[in-house]
Amino acid sequence: MDIDPDAWFAVLTAAHAHDRPGGPAPERAAETGRLRIPALHSRAVPVTLPAPDGATGYAGVALLRLHDTAENAGTAFLDTLTVHPAHRGRGAGRALWDMVRARLAAEGRSSVSALVGKGGAGERFAVAQGAECALPLVASVQEVRTAPAPASGVPLPAGYRFATWSGVVPDAHAAAHARAHDAMEDAPTGDLDEQHDPWDAERIRAAARVILDRGGVLLTVAALAESDGAVAGYTELVLPTPASVRALQYDTVVVPAHRGHGLGRAVKLRMLEYLREGRPGVREIVTTVADENAPMRAVNEALGYRAESSLGLYQVRL
Repeated sequence: MDIDPDAWFAVLTAAHAHDRPGGPAPERAAETGRLRIPALHSRAVPVTLPAPDGATGYAGVALLRLHDTAENAGTAFLDTLTVHPAHRGRGAGRALWDMVRARLAAEGRSSVSALVGKGGAGERFAVAQGAECALPLVASVQEVRTAPAPASGVPLPAGYRFATWSGVVPDAHAAAHARAHDAMEDAPTGDLDEQHDPWDAERIRAAARVILDRGGVLLTVAALAESDGAVAGYTELVLPTPASVRALQYDTVVVPAHRGHGLGRAVKLRMLEYLREGRPGVREIVTTVADENAPMRAVNEALGYRAESSLGLYQVRL
């Protein structure tokens, strides 16, 4: 399908101005990157609803991510389903969803999930299509300039040291980073059908390349065990573009054998230093955490994160 990126972005920007006028606006380069380059181990399927009566542009757009691993061959993720404000209230959202659902059926998918804000029109629409909240989440924001900054540097327990890098993981840490990433297997997943995919060094590298090829920036801070070089814990931030003022928190992981030493807090504090040193234009970090992940929520609250909104991963079984 040929996509008009200008018309696509026009829908997103108009919807943002109508629905979230105070929040950071969509970034054209980031949205273009998502259209051009699919997430790892998936196929990106854009779906567009033409504007009615021969008008130019789109009435609505959707981006579907079809997982292509054996573990998740029956699932999909709906990255966006957005209707232009000028075309709402006329069945455009339902028509767009019907197109998405038809594609899911043609691909043999048994379920699809999406990130939905609670308490608004998006949630009402999702529930009306049969979606149920499989994993409640809270979105929180940290102001980089006012966040805690230890005067004498970030402390680490004895036996650990920091490593930082931008972009693809250095070869010296790749295998250890992959093993640490696999520790995410015990992260809360609620009732989602999507299953854990195992990670290895090449998958770690490939996931980073997707971010970079889309034009983004990937920053990582790790705590390494001095005894064997193992990645005991790490945190990752993504800037959708080099000029982004809001960073997206990706994973923060502490390997089970190294928990209880404050490593989660330590790597997040070191990341703040890293941003202030090398990315002073970043003003905010936004993160989403499962309601049931009490340890990480406690870390975030201690670091000054403020709750911004309630979200949920909603799922439709087809």
